[in-house]
Amino acid sequence: MSRFADILERLAATIESRKGADPESSYTAKLLAGGIDRPAKKFGEEAVEAVIAAAQGDQAALASESADLIYHWLVLLTASGVSLDDVAAKLEAREGVSGLAEKAARGK
Repeated sequence: MSRFADILERLAATIESRKGADPESSYTAKLLAGGIDRPAKKFGEEAVEAVIAAAQGDQAALASESADLIYHWLVLLTASGVSLDDVAAKLEAREGVSGLAEKAARGK
């Protein structure tokens, strides 16, 4: 397993374990207690910050903002009841299919 996949699994498990925890003792629990809106908003904010870092050519900031983005993405998935396996299934279904063909099949 790659280093990235390993940390992703551990982080997802940690986030899952924070469901129902005291929001005063855990930032993750606070995000999850806020329903879907709060994690969705934070994910969007982090995406913008990652884009800005990339546009500025700041590799260190992009790596940092990407870590924030991935964390908030995992919180958003957890809040939405979507697992990493659900995402993996979508990726597997697209594997070996031209990106242009896959996008055309979705009508986008």
